[in-house]
Amino acid sequence: MKIGKIFSYILLGLFLVGFIYLARGLYYGTKTIYELLAENKQLKQAITNLTQEEQIGYAKVIEQQIKDGKVFTTVRFVETARDDKLKKILEKDYTIEGDVIHFDALIVKFGDKMVMDGRARALYLWRRVYGEKMTPENGFAIEDPGKEPQRYNDLLRALPVREKEVFWSGIWSLANDPEKLKEYDIRAIYGNVVYSRLSKGLIYVFKISSVGQVYPEVVPDM
Repeated sequence: MKIGKIFSYILLGLFLVGFIYLARGLYYGTKTIYELLAENKQLKQAITNLTQEEQIGYAKVIEQQIKDGKVFTTVRFVETARDDKLKKILEKDYTIEGDVIHFDALIVKFGDKMVMDGRARALYLWRRVYGEKMTPENGFAIEDPGKEPQRYNDLLRALPVREKEVFWSGIWSLANDPEKLKEYDIRAIYGNVVYSRLSKGLIYVFKISSVGQVYPEVVPDM
């Protein structure tokens, strides 16, 4: 009889543990970006840990050729690691009509409410690349919108997977509504486009200015 009761208590305990775990999972699953920004101290600490960036990638021409009287440029875009300018974390080739190429970035700035030391921070998200004969909407994607960018895949390591997904989905949505999260002191500079007439034999290094803008620095390809 006692063994039966003990066994019943064990089953009940296991059931309660499972119920609590499931309830916790459902809670995180329904948490919104607004709740996450308001409540999560680990998120604020992660944003505070962001360091100032000086370089976020580069591009170079692989090939330029004429087809049916039109110039086509094949450009290689490379995104570099935050902590190592020489480390490639994303590399893609694009063939685009023309020789003037636009690189579209979304800059997300975090003010005092989202940091712990009073110093503003920023994220730099590459959106797309397109030529002068294309509309931005028809451009080629660089990062996957809504997903965690590879340059920041270690930023939120302390957060559960679901919370990471909610955060990045909310951040990417600023591309369509830059003021969406302004009550949390988060704003986006929409469509910070860097464009240049590209030539073979040169590397276009994407730098960050003292005011947080992206600009190309042209250097010879070694």
